[in-house]
Amino acid sequence: MTALERFLKYITFDTQSEEGSEATPSTEKQRALGRVLARELAEMGLEGACLADNGAVYGWLPATPGREDVPVIALIAHMDTAPRVPGGPVKARVVSYEGGVLVLNEEKGIALSPAAFPDLLEQVGKQLVVTDGTTLLGADDKAGVAEIFAAVERLVRDPRLAHGRVAVCITPDEEVGRGADYVDLARLGAAFAYTVDGGPLGTLEYENFNAAAGTVLLHGVNIHPGEGKNKMRNACLMAAQFIAMVPPAEAPAHTEGYEGFYHLCAMTGDESQARLEWIIRDHDQARFAERKETLTRIGAYLERQYGPGSVEVILTDSYYNMKERILPHPQLLDWARVAFRKAGVEPRDVPIRGGTDGARLSYLGLPCPNLSTGGYHFHGVYEYIPVESLEKMTEMLVYLLTGIDGTKKNGKI
Repeated sequence: MTALERFLKYITFDTQSEEGSEATPSTEKQRALGRVLARELAEMGLEGACLADNGAVYGWLPATPGREDVPVIALIAHMDTAPRVPGGPVKARVVSYEGGVLVLNEEKGIALSPAAFPDLLEQVGKQLVVTDGTTLLGADDKAGVAEIFAAVERLVRDPRLAHGRVAVCITPDEEVGRGADYVDLARLGAAFAYTVDGGPLGTLEYENFNAAAGTVLLHGVNIHPGEGKNKMRNACLMAAQFIAMVPPAEAPAHTEGYEGFYHLCAMTGDESQARLEWIIRDHDQARFAERKETLTRIGAYLERQYGPGSVEVILTDSYYNMKERILPHPQLLDWARVAFRKAGVEPRDVPIRGGTDGARLSYLGLPCPNLSTGGYHFHGVYEYIPVESLEKMTEMLVYLLTGIDGTKKNGKI
């Protein structure tokens, strides 16, 4: 099967993960696709192909004779999709884009326009996989799954393609920050890894945000508004005051590149209780610490204003910039750049304005840069992926896995 055929098959499964769920994985429906993926790996002849109890899928492609000393490389992607946009049923179609506005859903007036999405101007003459504008597409990260599987199948079918041992791991729950929790590193047995979970074709990502989650709890005092003078403490108004004190220009809508931000994800409340959910991001460790301290100071100021116990700020680090764990292994980046160029794609080093399982895996001892999938506008109804990108990433992964030589300890091109 081609990567396109696999992708169109995989996106028919609704695999949204669920924030706040205590189940493993967070949604049972992820296992439905997991069973299919495990069966496909077994049918290709991979060793140990299985769906683990925690919902992760594993399989191992043995090294070809004479390549046993090549470092074991793991290819990792995730099967779940983002929970905050409808995840299915996905009504995908392949269209030939000839420029101008691309109508996704005429009835609902949903369209992709180059004015809003300038990247469309680079896609003229290409075939694009799009939705009907009512759901996400699922290229994040079923495109990565499809590309990995198509590349591994090509290695299996062509014995002339010499390669080292390859580990495949497809995780659930990446979109709710738990994907790396499901990877058994000892079982995986890899020296290095790549996640295939990036955006536009050719991106090579080995720098990401330092990340933290911030929960702000405002405890008010409710009383009948007719007699509230000098007695009521409105938690909603306290929350609004907290929000107003966070630097407004340092939000995602006003930042790019290496610029960090504060992002208000959710807010709930009434007069008695209010809750704000923030994420804090910065590439620089010192500025990251300053951002967390800013939220702490705002909370302390409001607590002095409203009284002891009125404000709680709870900060939890999520992951850190993987750059420090990747740069000691420059061959990982060299291998990827060579493979991209062999596939006719010029690689671009891009800092991730977000997170990746590769960041956590790198800190757990498995250096793991992130490779492109070729998709655009993940997590929304305007998501699309060029068919060419699916094909090119399959080629790139084949070149990557066949281009690595050397000892298991170091490896070289």
